[in-house]
Amino acid sequence: MSVVLENVHKSFGADRAVAGVDAEIATGEFFCVLGASGCGKSTLLRLIAGLEMADQGRIALGGQTMSGPDRHVPPEDRRTGFVFQSYALWPHLSVRDNVAFPGEAQGLGKAEARRQAMDHLETVSLTGFADRKPAALSGGQRQRVALARCLAGGARTILMDEPLANLDPHLRAVMEEELTRFHRASGVTTVYITHDQREAMAVADRVAVMEKGRFLQVGTPREIYERPANAAVARFIGRGTLVPVTVDGGRATVNGHSVAVDGEPADGPATAFIRPEHVTLGNAGGMEGRVGAALYRGGHWEATVLLPGIEPPVQATSTEPLAAGEPVRVAFDKAWVLPA
Repeated sequence: MSVVLENVHKSFGADRAVAGVDAEIATGEFFCVLGASGCGKSTLLRLIAGLEMADQGRIALGGQTMSGPDRHVPPEDRRTGFVFQSYALWPHLSVRDNVAFPGEAQGLGKAEARRQAMDHLETVSLTGFADRKPAALSGGQRQRVALARCLAGGARTILMDEPLANLDPHLRAVMEEELTRFHRASGVTTVYITHDQREAMAVADRVAVMEKGRFLQVGTPREIYERPANAAVARFIGRGTLVPVTVDGGRATVNGHSVAVDGEPADGPATAFIRPEHVTLGNAGGMEGRVGAALYRGGHWEATVLLPGIEPPVQATSTEPLAAGEPVRVAFDKAWVLPA
């Protein structure tokens, strides 16, 4: 089902958790809401599910209004499935019976519910684990059981609340692949919230960056990364440096040095954002600087470089060893000028 959010608001006392969110999520889309803790993303997910009542605005699923003035459709009638961090599986039931439970609760006979459960377990590649209890599964396998249970409940929209937060980094990377595979196989619309930028970039068709209850920017992962709409998005997504520039004729002047820019920014004073991969370090040309700090990240170094007239230090990467305090020449290959 498609998901439409129109000027959605939610406050808890004097605290505004969601402050006028608008979005249109297409049927079958994997839509990720990305933001720091406390930005309102979990509250927004609960509003879509019907677990909270909006103070203002409209929420529609599949073209039908679920929340609006004088209307609140209860969660059980929204055809949404909610996957929590804990997965919330019945520990005393087998995997098959966990997945069959929603069907039985809706009136299916036990045999039919169990038959359908096996179909859903096939979607998440767990048919061979049907007779196991949740305690005998890995964290990633338990998550897939939770997804299969959502499908068994007739969910056409799946809402996921930081489902990878409790997994170790290696399993998290594996589950990113599993989630995208499940999404393609099931065809459901997925709304996924996380504070992890890498995770959002890996799984989402589109990303909404959220801060203080609002969406700062909505776009594809590449658009968000390469063309942040404002300084807040630029600071939050990945690494990089904001620098004052003067734009003239499609190029920017930074500290007396000319730099190519993306897009067609207006001439005049502006703020540019420079990613580490667009910073070249060497022994000749460019500006004279000094390495402030350098950390080895396996195959490359991440460094901050101090440049006269530029604050804060520039973020850079290098495949050559770097040490704090050593002199280095710095050149900017290109920059993204933030919209006015």
